[in-house]
Order: sequence, then C-alpha cells, then structure tokens
Amino acid sequence: MILYLHGFRSSPRSFKARLLGERMAALGRSAEYHCPQLPASPREATSLAEELIHGVDPEQVTLIGSSLGGYYATWIAERFGCRAVVLNPAVKPPRDLEKYVGVTTAYHSDEPFEFKREYIDELKALEVERITQPERYFLVAATGDEVLDWREMVAHYPGAKQCIIQGGDHGISAFEDYIDQVLAFCGITTGGGA
Repeated sequence: MILYLHGFRSSPRSFKARLLGERMAALGRSAEYHCPQLPASPREATSLAEELIHGVDPEQVTLIGSSLGGYYATWIAERFGCRAVVLNPAVKPPRDLEKYVGVTTAYHSDEPFEFKREYIDELKALEVERITQPERYFLVAATGDEVLDWREMVAHYPGAKQCIIQGGDHGISAFEDYIDQVLAFCGITTGGGA
C-alpha cells in the first residue's frame, strides 16, 4: 500500500500525486494507491492517515510525503514502523508556516480555508527530533527548492537513502525522472530504471 500525503495548500490533484496515481494504474495496481485530501488541521490530517493504514502490516505500507506531507509521513513512519519517501519535506513547519496563519486558498481550487493559530501547536506536537531507522527513509531533495532549504532536509535524514537533485524546484517538476526510484523503494517493480 502506498499512501501519498500532499503538502500545504495542495491536494490529490497535485502534479506528483496524479503522476503516481497514473503510474500505479498503468501497472494495474491502482487499488494499492491512496491519496486523500488532507484537512488543514495537522492533528486531523495525521489521524486520517493513521486510519487509512490501520490494520495493514507496516512492512506493506510506504508513505510518500511531499513538503508538509513529508513532515507528517516522518511522524507516522516513526509511530508505525513503515517506510517513507519524503519529497522536499518540510523539516521545521511550525517556523515556516507561522506566516500563513489566517485564511488562504488551495493551489488547485479557489476554495478558501483557514490555517488556524492552534495548528502551529499541533505541528509542534508532531516533531520528530531525529529519525530512528534511516533505512526506512528515502529523501528526494532539490537544491533549487525555492520554498524550503534542501540542506536542512539532508541534515534531518542522516543515513537515509538520498537523491539530491541539482537545481530543480519545490514541486520537483522533473518528478517523472525519479518516479521509478521512488516506486522501487516502495517495493513496486516498474520495469524502469532504479
């Protein structure tokens, strides 16, 4: 099972989420891919993710988290012992998202949502000071990320499998070039390069 956790202001309609869904469908494995719309509340978002993997053998679960979803994926992976692929993950979202407290809109719709001040405390409660089993993690980080510092990402996942993209951007617009590596880490054979 692959559970994709999108980033802040994002959705299942994000480029990477759709690309993964299409690839899993092409492999005849759509039933193993899940990408829910996450609530704005970090506590509710992680609770939803936990519900989706509840009862599934952690060895059979890989979380793929993008940006803020990477922060969530790390916390859940530490709790449940499953694998996690983190794509330009947020490492310090209580600091980085402070400026977004208030009403904003999602990237893939004009629908407003509120990012409440209490969500900063919810984010703090999800902090993983250091990962415990680096072999369970695969970090994909772009040095050209215009939103988050790739060096913080590398420092936060010492000993993990790492793919550092020279240049690139926060959305990893060249994600198609890395999808086979990501799926291989998830235990999915694609026939492409790994």
